[in-house]
Amino acid sequence: MNSKSLILNALKHKEVPRTPWVPYTGAQIANLKGYAADDMFKDVDKLVECLLEAVAQYAPDGLPVMFDLQVEAEILGCDLKWYPNTPPTVCTHPLADDFTIPTRRLTREDGRIPIIMEATRRLKEAKPDIALYGLVCGPFTLASHLRGTNIFMDMYGQPEKVKELITFCEEVVSEYAGYLIEAGCDVIGAVDPLVSQISPASFDQFLGEPFTAFFDKLKAQNMPSTFFVCGDATKNIPAMCLTGPDAIAIDENVDIVEAKKVTDEHGVLISGNLQLTITMLFGTQQDNQKAAIDLMDALGTKDFILAPGCDVPFNVPPENIVGIGMAVQNKEATKKVLETYVKKDELPDIELPDYESLDHVLIEVITIDSQTCAACGYMVASANAAAAPFGHKVKVVERSIMYPENVAFMGRIGLANAPAMLINGEIKHVSLIPAGDTLTSEIKAAMT
Repeated sequence: MNSKSLILNALKHKEVPRTPWVPYTGAQIANLKGYAADDMFKDVDKLVECLLEAVAQYAPDGLPVMFDLQVEAEILGCDLKWYPNTPPTVCTHPLADDFTIPTRRLTREDGRIPIIMEATRRLKEAKPDIALYGLVCGPFTLASHLRGTNIFMDMYGQPEKVKELITFCEEVVSEYAGYLIEAGCDVIGAVDPLVSQISPASFDQFLGEPFTAFFDKLKAQNMPSTFFVCGDATKNIPAMCLTGPDAIAIDENVDIVEAKKVTDEHGVLISGNLQLTITMLFGTQQDNQKAAIDLMDALGTKDFILAPGCDVPFNVPPENIVGIGMAVQNKEATKKVLETYVKKDELPDIELPDYESLDHVLIEVITIDSQTCAACGYMVASANAAAAPFGHKVKVVERSIMYPENVAFMGRIGLANAPAMLINGEIKHVSLIPAGDTLTSEIKAAMT
């Protein structure tokens, strides 16, 4: 059974001879050829070169052609800020001041779609035995790119308008998915980080119908599907399953063993959830191999695909991903080698701020990275928006866990999940972006 067959059989809920492996590499593979991420994302030759190197080094069964949630947003009028070590981020929201539902549709010639389609064709021709993942921006995250943080207040003040916008976004990403299928993708994934930031009731109200429509369209084309979510989406996993994907992909914020009990009940495969920072970015090759083996042992070979929790950070050492591929391909031999290995704790010692002596209100936003994680970016934006009217009396600090001192900070304050928000050292919001009036009230309370 070749790699693609392994993935496709797993997505059909069949027992497979070993655990399938899909590294969600996006910007990280630019490192393999010494390119900057922004150059690779704009150049089909460099993208294909890096994808082929990733196949050679990482021994994947499946691979995303491009992991970038801004492709559709850029075409629909959002300005992007580009970086050498991450995918781009949305920096303007065309509907922020004029909430008029767009009518534009994407074409094969728009934006970077031609690059992605051509890369898919070339990779499929060169590596026909690898399952190619075509990723689209989920309709809720795309709606937030267009409207900005206002969308969270709109869900209370203008719910019908929000539904209309999300429906438009679903239609757009469904059409884009069709182009990816045309180019040769074997699996389509909707990546919607903001799903973890709303309640199950809000999911049912705003997202149940559009996501069901999206996955129904893929079923009609006999195309396997995956529903990607970031953050602590535990509360929404049952509702996600009911929309009809073949698989759900989760990150390290979710207890995957418990989550698989839920997905098994619904006949949905689960994928994940190697830790992006503590293990993949800061760990050794042996740490990564042990984490992979622990997941494979715990979850078995039915309805499970091993993968990172989300898009792999740019600076993850390639040898760590190579090591995971080795563990997947030679599990028992790798397990034998690791029998005497003991993980070392090398996080730095840190001091917490003296919260009692502050002359201002301090909002700390703990993120994966606001440049790469949409949910993190919008939580930072909501904090900045709430702080702005208070001037120097309120300061906002982002603590990205891409830096080991901030991983240590999470441990010191007893925080398990990101993104999260603290006010003067008190944990206020975890995996839920607060409404603006709620955050304003909390800031005022902290001033008294």
